[in-house]
Amino acid sequence: MDVTVLIVKGIIILVIFGITLLIATYSTYAERKVAAFLQDRIGPNRAGPWGLLQPIADAGKMFFKEDFIPSQASKWLFILGPCLAMLTALMSSAVIPFGDSIRFAWNKVNYDVAVQGIEINIGVLYIFGVVSLGVYGVMVGGWASNNKFSLLGAIRAASQNISYEIALGLSLIAILMMTGSLSVRSIVNEQASFFEWNIFTQPLGFIIFLTCSFAECNRTPFDLPECETELVGGYHTEYSSMKLGFYLFAEYINMFVSSAFISALYFGGFHYPFMNEVSGLLEKSLGVVAGHNVATALTVVVFFAKIFFFIFFFMWVRWTLPRFRYDQLMNLGWKTFIPLAILNVVVTGAGLLYNFKYSSWLIAIVMIVLAVTSIARTPKREPIPQKI
Repeated sequence: MDVTVLIVKGIIILVIFGITLLIATYSTYAERKVAAFLQDRIGPNRAGPWGLLQPIADAGKMFFKEDFIPSQASKWLFILGPCLAMLTALMSSAVIPFGDSIRFAWNKVNYDVAVQGIEINIGVLYIFGVVSLGVYGVMVGGWASNNKFSLLGAIRAASQNISYEIALGLSLIAILMMTGSLSVRSIVNEQASFFEWNIFTQPLGFIIFLTCSFAECNRTPFDLPECETELVGGYHTEYSSMKLGFYLFAEYINMFVSSAFISALYFGGFHYPFMNEVSGLLEKSLGVVAGHNVATALTVVVFFAKIFFFIFFFMWVRWTLPRFRYDQLMNLGWKTFIPLAILNVVVTGAGLLYNFKYSSWLIAIVMIVLAVTSIARTPKREPIPQKI
């Protein structure tokens, strides 16, 4: 029986791995389509029906392009950089629960296997540790290129990662205080009820976490490490062929993992309203095993719908907001998000002393009042008289 469970678990791991690669591949297509929609264009429509084969064409182009390594570059580190970025990106989705559990019967006994790569009680620390290693791929590649623009991009990536990872971790501490566990599945299960989703109990933490995720993924408006207006191409200026493809692909995998992590932490993961009632109804009508598996498939669909929404949001922001200046980027991280995240932890802790989960709203309300007051006090500009 243990062998059967291991086989089912192995199939789940391979499916998660394949879905991660597939979604990251077609995120490139989706981004170009979203950009086209927002800019009143058509987007890719030549390769295959509706341009659906465009990612395959891009992969073929990358694969068959000439692989160039600068003569003064550190060869093995130059190769290691994109490989490390890709490896850490693929490892980070292992502990995310994509659904409830698959049930199968054996000798009249029901066995449940979670729709998750691995379930460990330090899943949050695992994700943070793996994501933190991702910046080494950027640093190694930028330094090994022996190019000043690449080196500047690598330094920017490292300082940006340090700055925003502090606020990212602090915003997450408030959830860990409320949940009492570092397991991602435990955090998801604590949000079984709709109004217990952490978006309602930790609105400020969600805003901080979401913004820091943009910086961690090097997405606009925080894409300073590869800012083409200042650094040509940033840390991957000297890269071509599949090495460049690995860097670009790793960014889309990180975007997918960030969307999944945000959905799990703040939007109930695979939970949805009236989930238990639907599951019970399906088990009564289809049987315990079949009904449970159909309900599990529904939870997977719900979770991926949340993920796709945040992937779209990442793309929407890219084509809406301009890029920050580097001093604005650092000021926002050190002078705004870190103090707010610390304040959020303190207020959440005070609320837990009195068994009040919604204490974070006090900070949000104060910030809204201050913003409205500041706008109201701003003097109106008099129109400049026109000379006739």
